[in-house]
Amino acid sequence: MFDQRTAPYAALIMRLALGILFLAHFGLKFFAFTPAGTAQFFGSLGLPGWLAYVTMAVELVGAIALILGVYARIVAIVLIPILLGAIFTVHGPAGFFFTNPNGGWEFPAFWIIGLLTLALTGDGKFALKPTPVKG
Repeated sequence: MFDQRTAPYAALIMRLALGILFLAHFGLKFFAFTPAGTAQFFGSLGLPGWLAYVTMAVELVGAIALILGVYARIVAIVLIPILLGAIFTVHGPAGFFFTNPNGGWEFPAFWIIGLLTLALTGDGKFALKPTPVKG
């Protein structure tokens, strides 16, 4: 059963939570690790350093778009490769549990499920620019 009265609020809560998580993830890279340090870390993984800057930009713009509700369904799908990249480069080799050294892939995978849920559910209440959906 789908409750039409509360579903838009559930999507709003999911959208805000995901946006805040991405904002925090960006903040960690920007303020704690610094952009240059993040680029260096990407290089240590065998990735091009410039990809760190692209990743940070996508996280920041995506976080703001989710929080404001600007094409949130599309943004949710666009953000999934960021987390898949984190799983395949850093968290996957660390095992499943996020409490493992270097953090396992448990949390990023659950984060992906949240993004997929938002993409399937809808933009939610108070979205500034809802995703156009052809029906």
